[in-house]
Amino acid sequence: MPENGLPLAQIARLLGVPEDALRTLVAQRRPATGDATLVALTVEEAARRLGIGRTKLYEYVSTGEIASVKIGSLRRIPAEAVNDFLTRQLGASDFGTAA
Repeated sequence: MPENGLPLAQIARLLGVPEDALRTLVAQRRPATGDATLVALTVEEAARRLGIGRTKLYEYVSTGEIASVKIGSLRRIPAEAVNDFLTRQLGASDFGTAA
């Protein structure tokens, strides 16, 4: 059931679309499951947040552009490191100075 409390069948009827099609669309549009409260992300989670590939993120980690820590044998990216990286990229981008 959607967050607004209306059943999908009723919404589909109001929109004039098949309920199965609406259910498929809703399932596709749901954000990837993830815990926004995590303070340390896996490489895959951090890459997904940035919208880049895992290999590219490992490249940024190896060059030190994105901070990471080893916890045992696991590599984790602090959540704030993702935001810091984006802030630095925005400052270095021509898009911030385009008229």
